[in-house]
Amino acid sequence: MKNAVRPAVLAAAVTVVLWASAFVFIRSAGADFSPGALALGRLLTAAVVLVALLVFSGEVLPPRETWRAVAISGVLWFGVYMVALNWGERHVDAGTAAMVINTGPVMIAVLGGLVLGEGFPPRLLAGMAVSFGGAVVVGLSNGGDGGSAVLGVLLCLLAAATWAVSTVVQKPALARASALQVTTGGCVVGAVVCLPFAGQLVGEARVAPLTSTLGLVYLGVFPTALAFTTWAYALARTTAGRMGVTTYAVPALVVVMAWIALGEAPAPMAVVGGLLCLAGVAISRSGRRTPAEAVVSQPVSPIPADAPTLAVDRSGTDEGALAADDMSTPPGDASTDRR
Repeated sequence: MKNAVRPAVLAAAVTVVLWASAFVFIRSAGADFSPGALALGRLLTAAVVLVALLVFSGEVLPPRETWRAVAISGVLWFGVYMVALNWGERHVDAGTAAMVINTGPVMIAVLGGLVLGEGFPPRLLAGMAVSFGGAVVVGLSNGGDGGSAVLGVLLCLLAAATWAVSTVVQKPALARASALQVTTGGCVVGAVVCLPFAGQLVGEARVAPLTSTLGLVYLGVFPTALAFTTWAYALARTTAGRMGVTTYAVPALVVVMAWIALGEAPAPMAVVGGLLCLAGVAISRSGRRTPAEAVVSQPVSPIPADAPTLAVDRSGTDEGALAADDMSTPPGDASTDRR
């Protein structure tokens, strides 16, 4: 059992570190690439790497029954998420963006109440209120930017929402396809969705400094191609809710990385707001195991054509350390093969 746990823990750790670095590189490269162009360049780079790995490994396309989940996650997580995050980081610093993005687990809990009919227990309502208050504080933390900071927060919240939906959609697909198949399919779909930004990418790449272009390539190879695959690998071996806990370390890493690389740090009130966002997540996830988590711990049966796509798990994920006992669910019991 311990030998099975260690690779999943390592995969989750790699994901956390690389995703944290993505916030910093987006902030840097975003000075020379517009949000859509940066997303397309990142996705095209990742798609080339992932398709090459898929061919080299001898794997084929994911099974037909997973195509719907792959398409949804590709449009939302690889497409909308990346454009929204790139745009949001033009208005708020990297650390603040990471803290707002981490409201994703609360949103997954909300999806459980709306889609799975699990209701809204007091802890969830309290966590929602605290996280919402934190987002408001972050938005108001920089009075000099006025509406610009608020827009940045709203865009990061949009990114968090697409991440939440994609996580619960992606989980059952990983019971039928490998992490590499699901990630490659989603990345290719996302790149297609962002093709309207091709003209911007070509024009901006011609005049962008080499450092920004290399930053774009880094985003495609490491935080996307590698980190999204390691996330899917780890998610396939645990529940979405438990994987969500691993991302709690991202904001702290982002603040440190941004301070070292960019010389920027969130305003004091933004830190307070970000901590409130994370506290809300912790409150909503506290208490006893939920029925949705129990469902995810069972083998996933094929999804009927008329079944709700999101009927999987209400806890979970864009970006702390993963305890071994959180990953101790046997692969067969955790809908084995994440995001």
